[in-house]
Amino acid sequence: MQISLTVSIIIAVVAAVIFAVVGFILGGLHRKKVSEAAIGSAKTEAARIVNEAIKTAEEKKKESILEAKEEIHKQRTETEKELRERRKEVQRQENRLIQKEETLDKKTESLEKKDEILQEKIKGAEAKLDEIESIKRSQFEMLERISGYTKEQAKDYLLETLEQSLAHEKALRIQEYEQKTKDDAEKLAREIISTAIQRCAADHAAEATVSVVALPNDEMKGRIIGREGRNVRTLETITGVDLIIDDTPEAITVSSFDPVRREVARLTIEKLIADGRIHPARIEDMFEKSRKEVDATIKQTGEHALIDAGVNGIHPEIVKLLGKLKYRTSYGQNVLNHSLEVSYIAGLLASELGVDVKLAKRAGLLHDIGKAIDHEQDGSHVELGVDAAKKYKEGEQVIHAIQAHHGDVEAKTITACLVQAADAISAARPGARRENVQNYIKRLEKLEGIASDFEGVERTFAIQAGREIRIMVKPDKINDDEMVLLARNVAQKIEEELEYPGQIKVHIIRESRAFDYAK
Repeated sequence: MQISLTVSIIIAVVAAVIFAVVGFILGGLHRKKVSEAAIGSAKTEAARIVNEAIKTAEEKKKESILEAKEEIHKQRTETEKELRERRKEVQRQENRLIQKEETLDKKTESLEKKDEILQEKIKGAEAKLDEIESIKRSQFEMLERISGYTKEQAKDYLLETLEQSLAHEKALRIQEYEQKTKDDAEKLAREIISTAIQRCAADHAAEATVSVVALPNDEMKGRIIGREGRNVRTLETITGVDLIIDDTPEAITVSSFDPVRREVARLTIEKLIADGRIHPARIEDMFEKSRKEVDATIKQTGEHALIDAGVNGIHPEIVKLLGKLKYRTSYGQNVLNHSLEVSYIAGLLASELGVDVKLAKRAGLLHDIGKAIDHEQDGSHVELGVDAAKKYKEGEQVIHAIQAHHGDVEAKTITACLVQAADAISAARPGARRENVQNYIKRLEKLEGIASDFEGVERTFAIQAGREIRIMVKPDKINDDEMVLLARNVAQKIEEELEYPGQIKVHIIRESRAFDYAK
C-alpha cells in the first residue's frame, strides 16, 4: 500500500516535470516565431526609410548643384564687371601719365633754355667780378701809397681803434646798468620794508628799570623796616634787591640789576602789605609764593609769546628765557615786545621776498634771547644768546642770525639779513626808545631850519615825529622843474648835517592861486 502510494507520487512528479519541459519548449518556439515576425517587419521599415533618405538626398543634391551654378554665374558676372571698370581706370591713369610726360618734356625744354641764359649771365657776372677785383686791388694799392700803411697795418689800426671805442662804450654801459640795478634794488627794498612796516601794528610803551611799591600810609614804612631794621635786612637778603625808603610819601622803591628779582621783591612786599603780618618768617613764606608766581608768569608769558609769534618746537628752557624778557628793558624799550615786533617784521619781510617765513619769525623772536641771562653771566648778549641757542639745539640759520644781528659777524644768509633789518626797524621806530625831549625838539627845529635856508621856501613843517619834512614854496620863485632839484638839495643837506635813525621824507608843495574881483 505504501509502495503503491510512493510510486504514484513519483509518477505524478515525473509527469509534472515532463509537462513543464514541454511547456517551456512550446513557449520558446512561440517567442521565436513572434521575434522573427518583428524582425522581418523592422527590416522592411528600415529598407523603406533608407530608400526615402536616398531619394531625399538625390533631390537635395540636385538643388545644391543648381544653387552653386547660379552663384558661380553671379560671381563671374560681377568679376567681369569689376575687371571692365578697372581697365577703364587704368586707361585713364595711362592717359594722365602721358599728359604729365608731355608737360614735363615741355618744362624740361624751357629749363634747358633758362639754364643756357643763366650760364651766359654767370659768365658775364664773373667777368664783372674780375673787373671789380682788379679795380679794388688798384684802389688798395693807391690807398696804401697815400696812407703809408700796408693792408695788414691798416686792418690792425682799425681793429685797435674799434676795440678802444668798444671798451669805452662797454664801461659806460656797465656803469649805467650798475646804477640802474642799485636804484631798482633800493626802490624794491624800500617798498618791501614799507609794506612790512605798514602790515605790522604792535603796541609799544617805554618802561622804567625800577619798581615803585605804593603804601597805604607812611606808618607802613616803619613796619617794613622793622625793629632795628631786621625786616628790611631780611627782605634785601632773601630777594637780593635794594630797598630805597626815603621821604617819598606812601611809596618805597625797589632797585636791582636783575628785573626778575625786582619783580619778585615787589610782589613779596605787596603781599606782606596786604597780609599785614610783617616779620622774617612771614617774609620768607611770601617770598616763596611770589617766586613761584613769577616763575609761573614767566612760563606763561613765554608760551604766549610763542603763540603770538606763531613759532613752535622751542625747548622749554628757551621758553623760560623768553618769559624773562618781559622784565627786561633796553633803552626803555621792553625786550620781549621788541623781540615779538622783530619776529613780526622779519616774517612780513620774508613773505614779501618769498622765503621761509617760519624760519625768519623764529630767528627774529630769539635774536635777543641772550638779554635774559646777561645779568647772570659774563659776556655780551649776542655771545650768551648764541651759546643758549647751541645748548638747546636750535638750527644753524637761527644761531647765525643771532650772532649776526648786531654785525659782530657778516650776515651770510637771507634770514640773518632779514633779522638785522627788522631789528633796526623796531629800534628806530618813533617812540620805541626814549629820547630826551629837549634833544628831540632841537632836532625837529634844526630839520625845519635846514629847509628854511633855501631860497624860495615859504614855510616848513616837521611831521611824523621828524620822519617827514613838508616844505611849502613860493610859486612865483620855484617852478615845477625846480621843485625836484630843491627836494634833492634839501635831502642832501639833511644827510650832511643831521644824525637820525631811519629815513626822512622831503615833501615839496607848490600851490598856484589866481585872484580877481568882480566890480
